[in-house]
Amino acid sequence: MTRDYSQFLPPSRNDKTEDRVPSKLEALGWQPFFIQQANGDLAATPPVRVIEVHRNGLHVLGDGIDRLLPPGPDATVGDWLLLDPEQPAQSAVLNRKSLFKRRAPGTERVLQLIAANVDTVFIVTSCNQDFNVARLERYVALAFEAEVTPVILLTKADLCDDTAPYVREASEISPRVIALALDALGQEPQVKLKDWCKPGQTVAFLGSSGVGKSTLVNALMDGQAVETSAIREDDAKGRHTTTRRQLHFLANGCAVLDTPGMRELQLTDAKDGIADLFEDISGLVEQCRFRDCKHETEPGCAITGAVEQGDISPARLARWKKLVAEEKFNTASLSERRSNDKALHKKIRAIKKKNRK
Repeated sequence: MTRDYSQFLPPSRNDKTEDRVPSKLEALGWQPFFIQQANGDLAATPPVRVIEVHRNGLHVLGDGIDRLLPPGPDATVGDWLLLDPEQPAQSAVLNRKSLFKRRAPGTERVLQLIAANVDTVFIVTSCNQDFNVARLERYVALAFEAEVTPVILLTKADLCDDTAPYVREASEISPRVIALALDALGQEPQVKLKDWCKPGQTVAFLGSSGVGKSTLVNALMDGQAVETSAIREDDAKGRHTTTRRQLHFLANGCAVLDTPGMRELQLTDAKDGIADLFEDISGLVEQCRFRDCKHETEPGCAITGAVEQGDISPARLARWKKLVAEEKFNTASLSERRSNDKALHKKIRAIKKKNRK
């Protein structure tokens, strides 16, 4: 399914909007999308936004509200809730504009929510050994699935003799993605990212450890708001300086999400995002002679034909196959886990009901 990505460009400048002082809720990211859902008495159930998730609850902010809610709402960083002052654990989570999720690392079949209600995701990598096209494709597919604007940022440009090859490779991932090289330590982040960091917007930084996500957050906030550390010189690997996902807020009313480095990004429920990322390949699937074509040695395969003609590189085809197979397995695996959990809960309820009799 090909979707409309005309919005995947910097928002048009509106000086009147930018000059207006945002309200407290607007400065937290409150938008018409959420206002339409809040039909009740906002004084009785005030809107609050999740800025951190702790083991013992949710840290939320609102208009005159700054508190820790007990566990209860199935929410993640960036979510909006209608706070129930009497029973905070029963606070309602508003429908999301967007959601980043993955299969949690490890062997357990668990879905992990990463962030919600993000408008732009800055996918951060470095102009060194960290640069990896396959990894960047995963992040872009994640963004496409969530229908969030992706922008690839290539940091440590000041330490690289020639950033052009990195920018070119990153730009070739998708014509819908802008790739920028910049020095995270200088003033470039404030200048080059200002078109996305507007009042009422929420931006997120995703990427490996040590690529400069927290440094970029500090640059946007014009100060040392987040702890940072250096990478290892021998392999350009970073350390987990940021240990949890947290929303920060710029003076202009833009919310900025800093995240820990992700060693593993297993995609799930991202079929459309992968199809959009590899639209040159997925668009040929219907042209294959056989519906169950594996795109290997079958006669009449449109995809292998495109590879033979040089229209698609073998490496890109291999990455597409790997992501499609992984997403299919993870989605089915997590669906089976959910079905098994429902069946178990149903059995437990039946036993309890029988024991009460």
